[in-house]
Amino acid sequence: MKAVPASLLLPLKQLDDPAFRRPLLKALGVAILAFGGLAWLADWGVGWLAGGTGWLATVAGLLGGLLVLVSTFWLFVPVMLGITGLFSDEVAEAVERRFYPALPPAQGASIAAQARAGLGLALRFLVISLALLPLALIAPPLGVVVYWVLAALSLGYGLFDGVAQRRMSVADSQALRRRHRAQILAIGGALAALAVVPVANLLVPVLGTAAMTHLLHRG
Repeated sequence: MKAVPASLLLPLKQLDDPAFRRPLLKALGVAILAFGGLAWLADWGVGWLAGGTGWLATVAGLLGGLLVLVSTFWLFVPVMLGITGLFSDEVAEAVERRFYPALPPAQGASIAAQARAGLGLALRFLVISLALLPLALIAPPLGVVVYWVLAALSLGYGLFDGVAQRRMSVADSQALRRRHRAQILAIGGALAALAVVPVANLLVPVLGTAAMTHLLHRG
């Protein structure tokens, strides 16, 4: 577990690196657009539900608005993982160039194999998240705990697989993930906590990818 604190702190020391800031700013822009779109969709959905008249329309609008807002929050992590896939190579290359310059060029799983593995993992967590969404509405305190556990698992596994598969096959990355599960979930848990902090949560894709790159080479 000694590699975990260093893996979490070293990305912060690279914020002055232009090669690191570029994907950070691009990912931040994409995240703002993505969640701006979700906010617009939520507003449209609430307006549609409350389009009628009378108290039933009012109640439907309030409940609809609550459901859309909770759903948006609940689906934050799957959206973040989708954004991560756009910039993971650029982030990992920047980290390796600065901290691990002796590494050979990355030659891992094919792009198609990485895409299949990443999509399969994302879909599994998406289905589980949607299945457990009613829990967040019925018992919010328990829903928060479940959300954190799911976020820790999906961010930890998804981000680690993304950086590991740049340098090894899908099967090897999954075997390595199993061997280092405790360290991966510790970092995933920290990222899941950051994911509920407004504004800072938009940095999760890049900081998380950098942290997992450090863990891959230090763990």
